[in-house]
Amino acid sequence: MHALAGWISAAQHTLEIAIYDIRLPDPIGSVLRDAVVGASSRGVNVRLAYNLDEDGRHPVPVPPPPRTDPSLIESLPFPTAAIPGMPDLMHHKYVIRDRAAVWSGSTNWTADSWTREENVIVTVDSPELAARFGEDFEQLWTRRDVEHSGKVDQSPVDVDGKEVRAWFCPGRGEKLAHRIAKAIGTAERRVRIASPVLSSAPILATLAQVITDGKVDVAGVVDRTQVRQVIEQWRQNGNSPWKEPLLRTALTGAPFSGKHSTPYAPGSVHDYMHAKVTVADDVAFVGSFNLSHSGERNAENVLEIADSRIADQLAAFIDGVRARYPAVDLQP
Repeated sequence: MHALAGWISAAQHTLEIAIYDIRLPDPIGSVLRDAVVGASSRGVNVRLAYNLDEDGRHPVPVPPPPRTDPSLIESLPFPTAAIPGMPDLMHHKYVIRDRAAVWSGSTNWTADSWTREENVIVTVDSPELAARFGEDFEQLWTRRDVEHSGKVDQSPVDVDGKEVRAWFCPGRGEKLAHRIAKAIGTAERRVRIASPVLSSAPILATLAQVITDGKVDVAGVVDRTQVRQVIEQWRQNGNSPWKEPLLRTALTGAPFSGKHSTPYAPGSVHDYMHAKVTVADDVAFVGSFNLSHSGERNAENVLEIADSRIADQLAAFIDGVRARYPAVDLQP
């Protein structure tokens, strides 16, 4: 939280903020509010877009519904935009600073996000990459509509000699799922995955095949509570007969751990395994995107980073999280 406040405080001209869930009780909240409001008061053009869960209509607990209080957001002294979260979510967690730098990843602006959950944050200094995020933000800001956002160029950008691609859903959601699946399917040494759930058909099918072949070092961590909730949803909607065997093959055929998080309920803590990272050899995918079919339709973002050092760092992070929890047990 202090890192985010410091990053925001460096803004000189503009801040575009897109955040799924904002709940900032003091003393944490006052530090971040002071940074954002302070930027606005010194002349920085601040705009904030957030997911609006109207009347608590978010139908399922995966991902959990936000706890943002719209009245508090609307009271801030700069323009805000409520993006209706039905049927698909405005699930971003990014900030664009001075149209030259980006803060992104899996972390919401909540106390639980910083104290109870595993998350990953990535910052990039690149005007060209910031312009891609800016294009996505303008689509959301102008139309206030998830469905028509994310139609952004995903061609590579050079960042310090490394190739980086910015992916946005839903406009590029299907392509992103196939891109991650291809990276998993063509990996020669390792695959590491941290995702609350695994339900995207191309990713799940490819992962099950790679694990069955047994030629690549595959391991990962999920949120066991949310995975079990997804299986129950499949059984209700008829997807279980073909998806559940693939999921069980993936999670039991390779060393996957599962965090026994607190099931969602109004007022409960959010202590999920919330990181969303895939590493395939020396390429990392990191952002807000659960490896799920619903993620393809939400407003999401992912950075694809071709950098062996960052891939090693994130793979080590995943292995560290994986070591904290037991092997996945999907029994009732």
